Amino acid sequence: MSLSKGDAIELKVTPDKYVTVRYAGASGDFNPIHIDEEFAQSVGLPGKILHGLWTMAQVARAHTDAGGGPESLKSLSVQFRGMGRMEEEITVTGTVRESDGATAVVDSEAEQGGQRIIRRGVARLSG
Repeated sequence: MSLSKGDAIELKVTPDKYVTVRYAGASGDFNPIHIDEEFAQSVGLPGKILHGLWTMAQVARAHTDAGGGPESLKSLSVQFRGMGRMEEEITVTGTVRESDGATAVVDSEAEQGGQRIIRRGVARLSG
């Protein structure tokens, strides 16, 4: 594995305005806070929000990119801490906490607009 203690990972992604509709179809999660702007606003949200699991998938993607492919991600846990919005860049960052050459543990988070939307991410990668 090419990741060493202290190495940084980063992924920047900007969800387009249709991502929640596509993700609802793929995931089966048709909660209207994700796909209906008027409904989301009627329940006090600023508008449609991203699915938390879509956001977590971007964290997973950052790790698999760094680890050399999807087979490298052995586990991932995160805490959801904010609502993601469409058409605003999300930045996933992480730092390798430990590595023995075969396995790496990476601490990570995701932020959007200066707000952490995922924190305390921990991934185990091997390769």
